[in-house]
Amino acid sequence: MPFLTAPTTDEHDSLATFAQQQIDQVATALHGLDAEQLAQTPSASAMSLGALARHVLLISEGAARTLAAAPELGSPPERTPRQYAAEGEIAAEALREEDTPETLIEELRAAGRELAAAIRAADLDMHSPVPEAPWFAGRETWSMRWFALHQIEENARHAGHADILRESLDGKGAYELNALADGEEWPPAGW
Repeated sequence: MPFLTAPTTDEHDSLATFAQQQIDQVATALHGLDAEQLAQTPSASAMSLGALARHVLLISEGAARTLAAAPELGSPPERTPRQYAAEGEIAAEALREEDTPETLIEELRAAGRELAAAIRAADLDMHSPVPEAPWFAGRETWSMRWFALHQIEENARHAGHADILRESLDGKGAYELNALADGEEWPPAGW
């Protein structure tokens, strides 16, 4: 059961591995869902697991572009901060009609690998301009080291949110989902 992050060798590998692991945990939270469950909002949050997955994809793909472009500003996201505001944050409509748990799991795992590769290739001491957005107010530049750590922090929040949403749907927690996603029995012998 790969619940713990794999051993790492150096700073680049540690940052990349932990960033990818958090995105993988969001993907694992989707394991075994059906399309209806993917769109449900089972808690006080207005977010479904599908919409949360789409949000993680958006930020991780943007982060990989930012790391690859440094020291220049990365390419803009699909939507501007104004569009987000008009949508009322990340709306449930972020889930696409063609999304299934399986396609989102595949996209999340690919995005995690892409972000990890971008972190491994980055000059961590390089500074890049901060994109103009209300949530980045007060910052003009950031190092790629700080930015990589921020990606871990941001996706850890989303992985925790995914855990809460999934447990609210059917009571399955992260340990169980990691085991089931790996084809292992749950609970393990001796528990």
